[in-house]
Amino acid sequence: MRTTRWTQFLMIFVGLLCGHGARAQARSTDKIKVLTLLGKPLQVVVAEGHGIFAKYGVTVETENLPNSDVLRANLAAGKGDLAYLAVDNAVAMVELAHEDVIILMGGEGSQNELIAQPEIKSINDLRGKTLIVDAPNTAYALQMKKILLLNGMQAGKDYDIKPFGATPARLAAMREHKEFAGSMLGPPTSIVAKHAGFVSLGSVQELIGPYQASGYFTERKWAQEHRDGLVLYLAAIVEAQRWLMAPANKEKVIELMTKEMHLAPDVATETYESYMSRPGGYEKDARFDLDGFKNVLKLRAEVEGSWGGHAPGPEKYYEPSYYDAALVKVMKGIK
Repeated sequence: MRTTRWTQFLMIFVGLLCGHGARAQARSTDKIKVLTLLGKPLQVVVAEGHGIFAKYGVTVETENLPNSDVLRANLAAGKGDLAYLAVDNAVAMVELAHEDVIILMGGEGSQNELIAQPEIKSINDLRGKTLIVDAPNTAYALQMKKILLLNGMQAGKDYDIKPFGATPARLAAMREHKEFAGSMLGPPTSIVAKHAGFVSLGSVQELIGPYQASGYFTERKWAQEHRDGLVLYLAAIVEAQRWLMAPANKEKVIELMTKEMHLAPDVATETYESYMSRPGGYEKDARFDLDGFKNVLKLRAEVEGSWGGHAPGPEKYYEPSYYDAALVKVMKGIK
């Protein structure tokens, strides 16, 4: 009788182990495609390299795209699952393309500066000049338009705007074409530009205030249909952000920036200090900056005249439940 009971116990125990293994295997098949603009975000690199994605049972593929127009179109066409980009692009997808998109999580504020050719001495010197942007009606282009509006200049009337792709491409274009007088650039590109003699005419933090920049967004339907895998992905990103921001990892993070961003060591060090210690850098636990996002909406209302000049509440675009669930998993630890 004891032998029989012991055999039954073993069978049940083995069955439980097999069931757990099957669930783990099933969960590990969750695959998420992330669309990006400037290569793999460092959080993704860390989550891959430190086994954090494996811990949470998600497989990740990234695709780097040349500009935000292409990225938004690909997300809308189902050619990717998540986008990591300035979240004003999510607002643009809702308002301009009528896509049912939701913002899931933050990650970074904005440390953009209005960077100009060496001979430009003031914002007023940009009058009559051509300025280059990623896309003319989203995110950092709106930052630039607002800064010039504060100085009495309107796009298309007092200066021209030309789309030219992502941040590094814009600096390359300014190097090659002196007629491109300026652009909004953030670290590390803004740091490289200043080392090369380009001048800063002011920062977003100084001239506009808090700004929720890069974060994750997706189609609402996809999020609802893939909630479990999405929450696990966001949890992995939170954990990776914690690793990046831990002071004990400073030298490793600088080495990672040097390698992944193809930076000189001194630029990588300056970029690290900027991201970790100055307003607009990495946010703790990749939190969404609600006040910064309200400023994003305010900027779109003022500059583009959206919503009749009166910005709606952030709840129209930001859905916090996925992030909240992810944070719980990080806090409790995933089993």
